Parts: sequence; C-alpha cells; structure tokens
Amino acid sequence: MTMDDLAEKGLVLLGCGKMGSAMLQGWLAGGLPPASVWVSDPNPSDWLRGTGVHLNTDLPGQPAIVLVAVKPQMMGAALPSLAAMGNGTTLFISVAAGTPIAGFETVLGAKTPIIRAMPNTPAAVARGITAIIGNTQTSAAHLDLAEALLRAVGQVVRLDHEDQMDAVTGLSGSGPAYVFHMIECMAKAGEAQGLARELAMQLAQATVAGAGALAEAAEETPAQLRQNVTSPNGTTQAGLEVLMHPDTGLPPLMLKTVAAATDRSKALRNG
Repeated sequence: MTMDDLAEKGLVLLGCGKMGSAMLQGWLAGGLPPASVWVSDPNPSDWLRGTGVHLNTDLPGQPAIVLVAVKPQMMGAALPSLAAMGNGTTLFISVAAGTPIAGFETVLGAKTPIIRAMPNTPAAVARGITAIIGNTQTSAAHLDLAEALLRAVGQVVRLDHEDQMDAVTGLSGSGPAYVFHMIECMAKAGEAQGLARELAMQLAQATVAGAGALAEAAEETPAQLRQNVTSPNGTTQAGLEVLMHPDTGLPPLMLKTVAAATDRSKALRNG
C-alpha cells in the first residue's frame, strides 16, 4: 500500500479535532487530494468546511485507511459504524488514547490490520512525536505508510510491544503538560526575583523552547550541553545544585511523575 493507493482508494478520518486537523493539514499540504479524504465529525470547524474534503457524507466501502481520532469517551459509539470495513484490505490507525489493539480487533475482526499510535499535543504545530505499534496483521508496508502519514505532525518511533504504550503515555504523551508547568514555575520564580509578570513569562517560554530546540539540533547529549554552560562556582552551578539534588531535586521528582502517569495509564487500560 502506497500514498498513490491512498489517493485512489481514499482515507477516512473519524474525528477531526485539534489532532485530526493538524494531521489533515499536513496531508493536504503534502499533496493528498481533498477529494480522496472523507471526514466524519459532529462539530466541524470552519477551516475543515473549507478544505474541500468529503464531510459527513456516506463513507467509501473499502478505503485504503481509516484513521480513528475521536475522543476516548466517544470511541464506543464510533467504532460499530466502521465494523463493515474490518477484515478486508483497509488499514486502521488509531491515535485515540486508551483503546488497546484488542479492543479494535473485537469490533473489526482479528484479520484487520490495526496500528495503534500515541501522538502528543505539539503535533498541533508539527513538532509532535508519535509512537506506533501494529498487530500481527500489519505488514512492513502498512507500518511504513502509517509512519509517512504521521510524520506530517512530527517525529515517529516504533515500539516492540504494545505494553510500552503506558510508559510512552507517561513520558511523551503527558510530558508536554510537565513542561508547561515548568514554564509556569520558572516564570513565577522570575517574578519572585523582581521581574514583571509578562517579562518573566516571555523569558521562561523562550528559554524552554530554545533549549529544547538546541537539545534536538546539537550533536552533544543534553548532559554535555548542561556541562558546557556550567562554569565552576558560577550562577548556573548554583541553580543546578538545587535542581539536581538527589533527594529533593528534579531527578527523583521526575521519576515519580512519569511513574505516576504510567501507572494511571495501566490502571485505565485494565479497567
């Protein structure tokens, strides 16, 4: 299955909120014809109405791909309508958190190729990272195509086992919120040292965004980058002595944070 097959047989997008819209925008910009896309969404945005895709119309019987991007709480109502497309040549890709591959197989049939994907919210600005894992029915070509589609919103990594999704959820799925909170805390700390609120927030946002971009672009590891900017007995060292404290600093706190999110993901998965 290739992108040409996709244009010919069609792609169905079930749910087009922020994540679905970000992906669709990337595909259309990459040359996928709007006439090859069917979108089902109860509350379409003005942007979506203007794309030229088939919106809330009858779906093709055997599309190349069905991409499921509905909110988890709407999954139960959405999937049965797609059951007729199961067990055929259609590849299902889910970016809906929480629903395991087995849940899709129950509705769609065990012969259906299904790929589960976990993106994160920076996908909205094409800076996301998505982890994917397929069931036994997925081929290398299926995974390659899913990766090509999901690269529209950022990087893609492949997992060895579906159980790893819980840790991915705890780290990259929930992780943007950890960084947002760090920005909040840095800005408040700047205020406490006498900076105006708006200035402190601007400095905190730009510092975190810039450091992240540098960490991705640089050949050195983050540890090496940290050492490069830490002069002996300087200001950075003074700050890091607090932040890196083995008992009260960031290392034990981040371990507990990611573990708590991972554990909650496991608990939700096990009902």
